[in-house]
Amino acid sequence: MKKGKVILAGGVLGLLAPLLVKLGNPPNMGVCIACFLRDITGALGLHRTSTVQYLRPEILGLVLGAFLSAAATREFRAMGGSSAFTRFTLAFLAMLGMLVFLGCPVRTVLRLAGGDLNALVGLVGLVCGVAVGTWFLSRGFSLGRAVPQNSVSGYIFPAAVIGLLLLLIFSPPFIFFSQQGPGSMHAPTAISLGAGLLVGILAQRSRLCMVGGIRDFILFRDTYLLSGFLAVLVAALAGNLALGYFKPGFAGQPIAHTDGLWNFLGMALAGWAAVLLGGCPLRQLVAAGEGNTDCAVTVLGFIAGAAVAHNFGLAAGPKGVPVAGQVAVLLGLLFVLFLSVSHLRR
Repeated sequence: MKKGKVILAGGVLGLLAPLLVKLGNPPNMGVCIACFLRDITGALGLHRTSTVQYLRPEILGLVLGAFLSAAATREFRAMGGSSAFTRFTLAFLAMLGMLVFLGCPVRTVLRLAGGDLNALVGLVGLVCGVAVGTWFLSRGFSLGRAVPQNSVSGYIFPAAVIGLLLLLIFSPPFIFFSQQGPGSMHAPTAISLGAGLLVGILAQRSRLCMVGGIRDFILFRDTYLLSGFLAVLVAALAGNLALGYFKPGFAGQPIAHTDGLWNFLGMALAGWAAVLLGGCPLRQLVAAGEGNTDCAVTVLGFIAGAAVAHNFGLAAGPKGVPVAGQVAVLLGLLFVLFLSVSHLRR
């Protein structure tokens, strides 16, 4: 019965993704936490790449759904104080890796379900990165314990998300919205928000997390969390086949590139950093909605990483990965290694 929760959450997410594409979201990107946070970053003017700017309702709904679920089940707790700036830095580096690959762990599975074989290379990189991070966890890596905080601290992040939702609804002139490119492609606001709310509720109840699933399988051979993302793959594949979106191959895939080395290394960086953080971007958003202020700081690190990646020309595009992005990934891997070693407790 417990495994049924996470399979349900993964199955719903997997089915919603191609449906959101059908309704207007970018292809093979029905839901992508990294890409959608990047779009929100642009909408706020923190980067000026005009093709990726939109206040994505899926992200806002995801946080609010997790918040409502946690509040209803009395699981909302203001917690934090665990190496906040280190978490910010790891999230920053993880976002650089994801924007070199062009997707988060969720989109890795969704791209694979759409037939994008470049995502298979990224998935191998993700597993390798998580495996390295898990090795450091088993050797005593720790960012310290989170401790109870003033209850008001836990409400700040959900309140900020409500503020973003109001900005989306009223669309003041200082918010940027893409007129072309992926940022201009989106499903109707109400449907996207509803999808986010539903996924947020289910993810909060099931603790859905792909990075956590790989970690738990390596450490304990536990398949609970991993089964959720297998459900995402199966459900999204079924949806893509039904809608005619499944197109297997490497070349010509939407919002993707074919540089295998950097697909691998980008997701290796993301997986390594994410496992040290305690979960993938999806899980970080959900936990922030539950009142975890450390995870809220982590989300801010993702946003900062997206801003720097686009302002300094580090992010990849369909033509490949710029040299600056390649250097950033290599330096990121070295810095995550330094943090991994420096935070060993035994």
